[in-house]
Amino acid sequence: MKKILILFVIAFVVLSCKTKKSENGEWIQLFNGKDLTGWDIKIKGSALNENYKNTFRVEDGVMKVCYDEYEKFNNEYGHIFYKEPFSHYKLRIEYRFTGEQTPEGPSWAFRNSGVMLHSQSAASMNFDQDFPVSIEAQFLGGDGVSERPTGNVCTPGTNIVMNGELITQHCTNSSSKTYHGDVWVHAEFVVLGDSIIHHIIEGDTVLTYTKPQIGGDLPEGFPLPEGTLLKGGYLCLQAESHPVEFRKVELLDLSKK
Repeated sequence: MKKILILFVIAFVVLSCKTKKSENGEWIQLFNGKDLTGWDIKIKGSALNENYKNTFRVEDGVMKVCYDEYEKFNNEYGHIFYKEPFSHYKLRIEYRFTGEQTPEGPSWAFRNSGVMLHSQSAASMNFDQDFPVSIEAQFLGGDGVSERPTGNVCTPGTNIVMNGELITQHCTNSSSKTYHGDVWVHAEFVVLGDSIIHHIIEGDTVLTYTKPQIGGDLPEGFPLPEGTLLKGGYLCLQAESHPVEFRKVELLDLSKK
């Protein structure tokens, strides 16, 4: 618990003292298109930065979540974290789902991934922790038949407020259309500390909520009490048993100097 508390204190100090702002309003390329420099990996049941079965890799200028070295999926949920925390920003991601789900992956994880906002750090996660405490902007791909909106919100260890009401259910769907097949989808997020977050898919605002905060089931030893507003945190991309690719991850830092 002491380790987790120290890491959270460091993250909040960095955010509260942060003076860095992207020069001239330029977008920062979090993914350099070449390798995983600047990213930390945490996969359930593996040590920090142990890239179990080469799950995360870069090929042809694309960051990929791959399962070709797995015989089956055994709850090895993975996350890849950018090295710095942020509080106020715009985030752009282009993603697509490919291929088939890994054998024995859970049914809910079919063409399912996401980006975790205001997340705890990779280093503060417990060894066997499934998901970081965070606000998940969920990505879903269509199955060719059913309606499956993307840009939803899920809340591992957190709650949000919508229309003045505290939302404690795990996932809330957006108003987006369904994207079937292996198509690239452009997602953008406007994140303003603990005040408001917008999800934008292909140029349309599909979900808005406020007051992201700690709440619900928390991992053992987690130091922040329920109701603590999340002013910032780390970003991480998910690996949940279905192959997914990311060809753009860029950020415009809106923090005040």
